[in-house]
Amino acid sequence: MTAAALWILILLLAAGVFMIRFSFIGFLGDRSLPAWVMRLLRYVPVAVLPALVAPQVVWPAATGGALDAPRIVAALAALAVGAASRNLIAAILGGMATLYLMLWLAG
Repeated sequence: MTAAALWILILLLAAGVFMIRFSFIGFLGDRSLPAWVMRLLRYVPVAVLPALVAPQVVWPAATGGALDAPRIVAALAALAVGAASRNLIAAILGGMATLYLMLWLAG
C-alpha cells in the first residue's frame, strides 16, 4: 500500500467515524430520548467490554491462538471480582494481577 493510499484510507475512516458519532450527537443531542432507549443504552458498556476481551481470552495471540489456563483463570477472577465489588477498575486490576501471577507461576 502506498503512502497516499494509506492517507486516503485514514481520512475516509475518520470521516466515517465522524458521521457515525455526529448522527447521534448532532441530530439527537438537543432532544431527550425515551426512557426505554436510555435504559437500553446503559447496557452498552457491559456488552462492549466482554466483546473486546473475550477473543483475547479464548484465542490469545501470545500463545498462537491456543487456549491456555492462565488466561481462563484470570478472566474468571476478573468476573468474580467484578460481580463481588461491582467496580470495573477492581475487576480489571484483579484480572491483571491474576494473569501475571499465573504466568509467573507457570514460567
